[in-house]
Amino acid sequence: MTSSLASYACHPDASRGRLHPEEGGEVRGPRDIFQRDRDRIIHSIAFRRLRHKTQVFVSPDGDHFRVRLTHSLEVAQIGRTTARTLGLNEDLTEALCLAHDIGHPPFGHAGEDALEVALEAHGGFDHNAHTLRTLMLLESPYPRFRGLNLSWEMLEGLAKHNGPVTRPGWAMRELDAMVSLDLQSHASLEAQLAAISDDIAYDNHDIDDGLRAGLLTLDQLLEVPLVRLCWDRVRARYPDVPQDRLLRELVREQIGVMANDLIASTRRNIADAGVETVEDVRALGRTLVCFSPDLTAQERELKRFMYATLYHHPEQLAAADRARIIVTDLFRAYRADPTLMPTEWRDDCAGDEPARSRHIADFIAGMTDRYAEKRHAEIFGSLPAA
Repeated sequence: MTSSLASYACHPDASRGRLHPEEGGEVRGPRDIFQRDRDRIIHSIAFRRLRHKTQVFVSPDGDHFRVRLTHSLEVAQIGRTTARTLGLNEDLTEALCLAHDIGHPPFGHAGEDALEVALEAHGGFDHNAHTLRTLMLLESPYPRFRGLNLSWEMLEGLAKHNGPVTRPGWAMRELDAMVSLDLQSHASLEAQLAAISDDIAYDNHDIDDGLRAGLLTLDQLLEVPLVRLCWDRVRARYPDVPQDRLLRELVREQIGVMANDLIASTRRNIADAGVETVEDVRALGRTLVCFSPDLTAQERELKRFMYATLYHHPEQLAAADRARIIVTDLFRAYRADPTLMPTEWRDDCAGDEPARSRHIADFIAGMTDRYAEKRHAEIFGSLPAA
């Protein structure tokens, strides 16, 4: 694997290492540092909890809708395949893709909004910083240190996959003080690729879920130029196949169009920039892994359509309102009486602020949708009306 890496990729042998030394070194099996990072994510409790956290639909009734876990797996598939084509480190890319949503609270962005309001006087809440907080402090399976002790490149990528962090919040500042993540610079190409793989996955798989749920129609989608282009290609290839059997082919076609454009555009950007090492990438001052200008405009138009039609659909907004009530109620209940939390969380709850409220937010952010609903029903006797 290492021998096939481009010079500007993250090479495991050149890693800046881990925050904590590990007894016996890296000796458990024939894995390099990034492969071990990936495996630590997969084996973590926080990763397993993603199977019951909202992707698009809150606590979906159907078994066929995506949740944060299946979304993360789909992001990793896109990221790993594209990394291989570009000569980047597949294992680091995969690990970043798998971990990128671990900091999301229950109920997706509705839950995040509720925690942001609840912590307004105590520094706020940011799911990206909470991903790092979870992996560096809260998830603690090892006897000698807190956290998963991930590589510097993994932590840097999670912190900056969306670009430099120019105004870090309290959580990111605390973590950066533990190990400097060079927040003002750009991240590796692997981290940049993980971010855009996330976009490709949810742009397209959310269409699939929206159609399946009946909140989107094909006629609506065909008003979007990118969708129309891909649909015309699919219909030309399969003129005799019924329309309803081609909807998933439409999604595959769009993923292919986006991935191929991304690869071609990124190769041009790398060649034009003349970067030769990962440090050149970090120092360049701009993102190299991106769509072409034409597809960037088309993808933004698709996003605008999805927000207006699916994410802000009346049924979705009602579910989000209910979710915010659940999270807000739980925060207020635990803030008033920390003994309502499980023993291990109650015993560690500080009496002073902001530590008290942040600790409670840590507990709530780790909940799954269904656990949050269960705890709300136990404490208040019922759930908010659907």
